[in-house]
Amino acid sequence: MEQKAVTTLLTGATGFVGAAVLRCLAKAGHNVRALVRPNSDRRNLSGVDCEIVTGDLTDQGSLKRAVRGCEAVFHVAADYRIWVPDREKMNRVNVQGTVDLIRAAAAAGVSRIVYTSSVATLRLRDDGFLADEQSHAELSDMIGAYKQSKFLAEQEVNRLVSDAGIPVVIVHPTAPFGPGDVKPTPTGRLVVEAASGRMPAYVNTGLNVVHVDDVAAGHLLAYEKGAVGETYILGGENRTLQWILETVAELTGQPPPRIRLPHWFVTPIAYIWEGVTRIRGSGEPMMTVDSVRMSRKRMYFSIEKARRELGYSPRPAVEALRDEIEWFYKHGYIVQKRIKKYST
Repeated sequence: MEQKAVTTLLTGATGFVGAAVLRCLAKAGHNVRALVRPNSDRRNLSGVDCEIVTGDLTDQGSLKRAVRGCEAVFHVAADYRIWVPDREKMNRVNVQGTVDLIRAAAAAGVSRIVYTSSVATLRLRDDGFLADEQSHAELSDMIGAYKQSKFLAEQEVNRLVSDAGIPVVIVHPTAPFGPGDVKPTPTGRLVVEAASGRMPAYVNTGLNVVHVDDVAAGHLLAYEKGAVGETYILGGENRTLQWILETVAELTGQPPPRIRLPHWFVTPIAYIWEGVTRIRGSGEPMMTVDSVRMSRKRMYFSIEKARRELGYSPRPAVEALRDEIEWFYKHGYIVQKRIKKYST
């Protein structure tokens, strides 16, 4: 007997990770209903078969309408900015919007919810070991408005699971790279600058690099195999910022960065950048004080739980960078050059 397709609500489908989840769900046979704000850039929806409904995480009525008749919800949407002039507006979306959506989904009888949190809510380790799902943090550990909002949102989600029995599985993506970064995100801007030869220096930090399509596949695995109330880190390879920039240079034929800047040198530059942005009254600074503070530690994580319990298996980090560069070339973010084939 042919299995009935699942009607699935997806938030954040126009964004970087959300669009990858959209493609993954559509390929897996889900009937996807994408909740999209009226003024959203819809380029990432092009060519994907889905139902589009207009709504907003700050509009409870639109959330109740969107979840009606759905069996699954993937909540990927978030206000993701490293720098914000109004953190209360961010909390309204990331914290209260998450609570309102999950409550609406539960009231509509949704059988499973996958909530996209962030590794930003975990405590980085100082003992040489990788942070994992048990690396619990406090609100005081969270640097910046975005991390604080995601930490508070995850606390609320865990409370809804434990107190109300709502069936939520939580995933923690690391630093995604790959196609579809239309904005681009802070990591995408880093690649654009490096691929354009505008990144001569770097600081001593590191990221867990993962292909955005592997993050999307991890979401589907969490839906199919994850345990309610559990969290799963969806990452790839732990790599230094120097390695990332040198790899981008190798792939694009640009000179690699030669200068490693101390954090104390970069901090005042970040203050100046933020000040100029405030005076302009629009846009985001290329570098923020919070991002410099975060870069003092290497953001390295273990993905062993997701491997073991979900069967999660990401591709090499170099493929994520290569695919992102190719997408940026194709869409005019950087000047076309021949991308080198990297042996993995």
